Amino acid sequence: MTTYDDRASLTDLTATVERVRGSVEGVIEGKPEVVRLALTVLLAEGHLLIEDVPGVGKTMLAKALARSIDCSVRRIQFTPDLLPSDITGVSIWDQQRRDFEFKPGAIFAQIVIGDEINRASPKTQSALLESMEERQVTIDGQTYELPSPFMVVATQNPVEMEGTYPLPEAQRDRFMARVSVGYPSVEAELQMLDVHGGVSPLADLQPVAHAHEIVKLIEAVRGVHVSEPVRRYAVELVAATRTHPDLRLGASPRATLHLLRAAKASAALTGREYALPDDVQALAVAVLAHRLLPTAQAQLNRRTAEQVVQEILQHTPVPAEPGRQSGFGGLGRNIPGYPQQPPRGL
Repeated sequence: MTTYDDRASLTDLTATVERVRGSVEGVIEGKPEVVRLALTVLLAEGHLLIEDVPGVGKTMLAKALARSIDCSVRRIQFTPDLLPSDITGVSIWDQQRRDFEFKPGAIFAQIVIGDEINRASPKTQSALLESMEERQVTIDGQTYELPSPFMVVATQNPVEMEGTYPLPEAQRDRFMARVSVGYPSVEAELQMLDVHGGVSPLADLQPVAHAHEIVKLIEAVRGVHVSEPVRRYAVELVAATRTHPDLRLGASPRATLHLLRAAKASAALTGREYALPDDVQALAVAVLAHRLLPTAQAQLNRRTAEQVVQEILQHTPVPAEPGRQSGFGGLGRNIPGYPQQPPRGL
């Protein structure tokens, strides 16, 4: 695992994220918390599911993030007639070579935008499972590695049900976080009319970071220290979803890993070399809620998975102080103590 031996390295890498954040926020007006979550998922080596009503900028957010980084980008418009081979690729017989030649599909890119992912059939959706989890594709017994960094940004519409196939639990569990863009404020919408009224801001958007810089950022995030009390706190939050009376399906161990990785990325975004319970609290709803299935009674009572996660946050004790030694870069710096704080939003 690559680590960084001085604070300046982390500061320089954080500056790269700030450039990307500023670029994306120039397109997505008034949604800094949504942009921050998207960057957190990118640095944590996860995948992002953007779920909201039509016209609020789901696809634009995905495109702005992709265009802000100088890397390969492919967009897949999911439709009922889309085939798995359209995503993963196919082996074609070459008459001259008298051998099969592999033609890569749209998944062979560093950032893959899946628009309206729930419009494809379950068979086509399952073509993403291996690539999202193992970052590889297996075709005709041959395994092909995907490029790094690799991120799937998928969008779906939760209100239009005609011609859609709900994402199965296995598919949702592979998305590190789910975010809703939401409607903009009046001021942000007025500013949007000025900025977007003439020409799309995506047309002038230029890359502000290279793919190799993002790889370095990801390596830096891996070196962020997480103390034993913070790790235990994350495990207790996830374990509480498995025994909650309002849930018939709790979060998986993969959710615990995703929550921990996201917390480390959140710490790195703020220039910290150690994660706090605040990082876990801020990301718990985004990372856990989309994996949970409420019971029939909870649905009758209009209890949402987000409300259940908030309740779990309120009732799970927060560790009073992390371990005294930081592990970022192997330096062993002291970590300041922190008081207990109530759960906060991202």
